[in-house]
Amino acid sequence: MEIGRCDREKFRKNHFDRKTDPLVSFLERKPYFAGKEKDTMIKNLPKTPIEKIIAPVNRFVHLEYTSGIVLLISVIIAIVWANSSIGDSYHHLWEMHFKVGLGEHILDKPLHIWINDGLMALFFFVIGLELKREFMEGELSTFSKALLPMTAALGGMLVPAGIYLLFNSGSEAQHGWGIPMATDIAFALALLSMAGKHIPGAVKVFLSALAVADDLGAVLVIAFFYTGSVNFTALGIAGLFLLVLVIGNAMGIRSTAFYLIVGIAVWIGFLLSGVHATLAGVLVAFTIPARTRIDEQVYSGALRRLSEDFDREIPSNSSLTTPEQHRTIREVKDLSTAAETPLQKIEHALHPYVAFLIMPLFALANSGIIIGADFFSVILNPVSMGVSVGLVAGKFTGIMLFCFVMVKLGFARLPVGSTWKQMMGISLLAGIGFTMSLFISGLAFSDPQTVQQAKYGILIASVIAGLLGSLVLKSTTHNNLNKD
Repeated sequence: MEIGRCDREKFRKNHFDRKTDPLVSFLERKPYFAGKEKDTMIKNLPKTPIEKIIAPVNRFVHLEYTSGIVLLISVIIAIVWANSSIGDSYHHLWEMHFKVGLGEHILDKPLHIWINDGLMALFFFVIGLELKREFMEGELSTFSKALLPMTAALGGMLVPAGIYLLFNSGSEAQHGWGIPMATDIAFALALLSMAGKHIPGAVKVFLSALAVADDLGAVLVIAFFYTGSVNFTALGIAGLFLLVLVIGNAMGIRSTAFYLIVGIAVWIGFLLSGVHATLAGVLVAFTIPARTRIDEQVYSGALRRLSEDFDREIPSNSSLTTPEQHRTIREVKDLSTAAETPLQKIEHALHPYVAFLIMPLFALANSGIIIGADFFSVILNPVSMGVSVGLVAGKFTGIMLFCFVMVKLGFARLPVGSTWKQMMGISLLAGIGFTMSLFISGLAFSDPQTVQQAKYGILIASVIAGLLGSLVLKSTTHNNLNKD
């Protein structure tokens, strides 16, 4: 039944206090309003007791540097635990075996393998989603946008690898040249966010694009250089399941469950083939649909119509909505699902689990190095020196050199509003190789002592690069404040 404007106003006066109820304010707004106003309206809605309790946690989780802090805490816990009186329990925990499967088809792996090959596949899956998004519409979507960060990432991989080989060429440890090539985006962006609010947004975008390009390089390095003997039968089966995902995408299948179930089959195939299983995560990510079912104009118009339908319905004086209002709410949900890409939906859903569970758990399982009285003499070995010098000096030199050449030759420009000093700070932060470097060190070496030496170099370099990068960026912020 059509309800007149006067009737709706009378209903609202009888059921809401105009001065205090934010919902009335929302209903009486103009059809178009700014994003900040919407955020304010949502924040001002009355909160339940549980929402008040978890609000500080939500605020902490959504800070830019939160994931870096959680990662750092995990590293500290691992080091303290491994060097405590119960240090043996640290190592025994990660060697505990867990079995998964049915009948004769059993996967029996120690816990650290389930983390490094299993959970980290989800980490690489999210990296794959991020790469696909950036290639489609992000900072790597056009040649002009991608040129500087891709070139900088290339320099930041080649020079560190070359420095590592200077220390280890001809030795059994030379296979670890890929370790200092990586950048840990969580730590780097966390320190950049804490360096100051006056750093141009374009600088943060450049670091993000650089790290994404760096991740792509690391994935390719793992695929081509850190894969052992290959079982082509298992790899072929994985390829068939991957083809199923590609066909499903082409046919318009948007179900998350479909991509999850078939994706697990792809992962198992890679795990049994000898090709590192985490690469399955990247490949599966590229099969996830990245198209909406309806465009923005259709969505906006339909949403306005449904909003008007909802507004015309006067509910009964109870906590329940009318059947018509409930139908409208369901239509809004279906409409929003059609306007959302599965890629962005899955990436948004998985990001908290990757940032606050998988990466900290990986750090906890892989950072427990022993720090003895002879620590500083122990780190004076070719592996530790190659990794640490490669990450700190190699990353800085490679990124700055390649950026300088591209800008001076006129092929690219610095990020808008940035300075060469800020680029120096970014280049230093890129030397924080933590997560990916630890991951590659486990692939490069089978000898526990050599792995330990690589971890020494990674942790020392990450601390030095983080401190130097933060100090340089802080000084640029201080200079900007003085100018203001």
